[in-house]
Amino acid sequence: MRAGPERMLLDDYLTRFNRSGRGLGFGTALVHEVEDRKGGGMTAEAGLLRRAAPDGALIATLDERGRVMSSPGFAAQLAGWRDDGRNDVAFMIGGADGLDPALRAQAGFVLSFGKMVWPHMLARVMLAEQLYRAAAILAGSPYHRA
Repeated sequence: MRAGPERMLLDDYLTRFNRSGRGLGFGTALVHEVEDRKGGGMTAEAGLLRRAAPDGALIATLDERGRVMSSPGFAAQLAGWRDDGRNDVAFMIGGADGLDPALRAQAGFVLSFGKMVWPHMLARVMLAEQLYRAAAILAGSPYHRA
């Protein structure tokens, strides 16, 4: 992700999450970008995504066919994983062609931001904002006003 307004938003929300999530027992949110330089398509990209995830991480994919949740529901999901001792969750966003069907099938959780397809940069920002919002909800912060 190049420098620009989307990158600034992503960095801001991740910083906020990392700061507020620490006190709630969450680890640090990191971004690992992969690029299929050899042109292997979705299958090759899926392999790169799997290798970028920490060993034992829950694979959570973003896909329009996934589960649509409220922000409080997403916060509860994150808290549940934390409380169950899940140390790592790897949220995976596919390339321009989407995610490899085998990776989607392997995912322990599939999240949707609705039936619309979102550009990668915006999906990253939206996920980072929802992570921060979840931490704010769990902390009782007034950030979430629904």
